Amino acid sequence: MADDRPTDARAVGEVMSETGASLVFSRSAVAMVITNPNIRDNPIVYINDAFMRLTGYERSAVIGRNCRFLQGKETDAKAVDVLRRGIEAQRDVSVDLLNYRSDGESFVNRLVITPIPDEDGQLAYFLGIQKKLTEDDGAPGTLAQMATDAERADGQLVEIQHRVKNHLAMIIGMIRMQSRSSEAPQEFATLSRRIESLQLLYEEMTRIPPDGNEDRIALGSYLSRVGNAVGHLDGRPGIRVNIEAVDMAVAIDSATRIGLLASELLTNALQHAFEGRDFGSVEMRMATLAQGGVRLTVSDDGVGISDDVHWPDDTTLGGRIVSRLVDGLGGSLHVGRGAAGTVVVVDVPARGLRG
Repeated sequence: MADDRPTDARAVGEVMSETGASLVFSRSAVAMVITNPNIRDNPIVYINDAFMRLTGYERSAVIGRNCRFLQGKETDAKAVDVLRRGIEAQRDVSVDLLNYRSDGESFVNRLVITPIPDEDGQLAYFLGIQKKLTEDDGAPGTLAQMATDAERADGQLVEIQHRVKNHLAMIIGMIRMQSRSSEAPQEFATLSRRIESLQLLYEEMTRIPPDGNEDRIALGSYLSRVGNAVGHLDGRPGIRVNIEAVDMAVAIDSATRIGLLASELLTNALQHAFEGRDFGSVEMRMATLAQGGVRLTVSDDGVGISDDVHWPDDTTLGGRIVSRLVDGLGGSLHVGRGAAGTVVVVDVPARGLRG
């Protein structure tokens, strides 16, 4: 039953809202909102930048409120009822709602809602993926073409919804497990970055041309964007970030795992490799293997990993996520010292790229 008592889910939500303010993805196209049904009135605990652009509201005006504040006098009560019943039943639901921006301008919002469980199968969050319906969505054309375009737009949102559900549930489940034993809640401050790494993938999905392969993603392009985003968020003056990635088409599920893995490894290097140093460099490279797989290498010229440190391990949230992602890809991971600093190499076999 929902209540107002502090919970680990609520704490995570608060951290997401606090750290989210620094996330800037100016070209992001898919609006995303996460609500916490374990708190009274199912309030918003996370929004991305695309949601702010869609609605005109800043995070400070959104976090802690129920999504119904976007509704107005002309919002269809029947559509709202469909949404309410879907949330109460904890099932996927899709609906078109008339919403209102902060300036009072109305827009039709195509909303897809899905429940996100934790590793125990209990409801943890609701995820909302949103798309503003524009005049182009109803532009003149043949009925067959209009139906095809509408079906593709709906299919993209539903595909995004299903892709995010399993991966977000995995991350949330591990956060729940970690929170039961950790005395360092600051580890959860990177949750927003993990969600935004997924967000970049869904943006890539929306750019697939109508005649393209909707089950595959250009991995090099995606990893470059993830690397640049992490470098922007976790980098600092004096630390250079270099990214080199060959392009190849891989299954979306595999791209999701590799993107999250790249984000974890690059963030770990930026946060820990240069303690006490003002200058250095981090390189992330992705290359193809002779047998059709890929090799992801993240190296730095920092202080280097200690001989008595074994990473990744299960004592940190990042270590757990890295181990699970590598296992899910059927890959191997090697951590060693380079001529200077640390080198992490992940090999993913060809079978691990098929989703």
